[in-house]
Amino acid sequence: MNVYLVVGVLGVAAVLWGVVTYNRLARFRVRANAAWSDIDVQLKLRWDLIPNLVASVRNYVDHEERVFEDLAAARARSMAAHSPREQAEAEEGLKSPMKSLFAIVERYPQLMADEPFLQLQASLEQIEDAIQRGRRLYNSIVRRYNEAIQVFPRHLIANLFGFHERQFFALARQLERSTPTVRYR
Repeated sequence: MNVYLVVGVLGVAAVLWGVVTYNRLARFRVRANAAWSDIDVQLKLRWDLIPNLVASVRNYVDHEERVFEDLAAARARSMAAHSPREQAEAEEGLKSPMKSLFAIVERYPQLMADEPFLQLQASLEQIEDAIQRGRRLYNSIVRRYNEAIQVFPRHLIANLFGFHERQFFALARQLERSTPTVRYR
């Protein structure tokens, strides 16, 4: 009878461990989804801000059409990205046209004194900071989630219930990892 009791207790303990492990992994997955959603919101704010920046600069500059076209195309690619890897690649493509746009701004002192443009630029800086914070939070959560699903014996529960490794939101080229800086004269 003691053997049955021990086996029963071990069985109940194994089931409880499985439930606790599943719930922990599910919480990580929910946190990762929420963190990605936060990044997505900030990216949308940036995507919405870019046409306003372009319109402000376009009021002063008529002959820089190529920069505006490149920026519009990069924005469209960024908006169409779905996975963290695609988004990171699209972000790399968006940095160069943004740098070109701000290079144009530097050549026009009257634009750098334009209050609506300055407000748009300040908004862009705030959004960039929020995206950076969101990336760090997302990657931290994904790291803990990926570790949790790979450690034995948790990976047994992860495989059983379809928990899969998530991609980090990381930029590939070191040069593109920094936020563009804008210099004033």
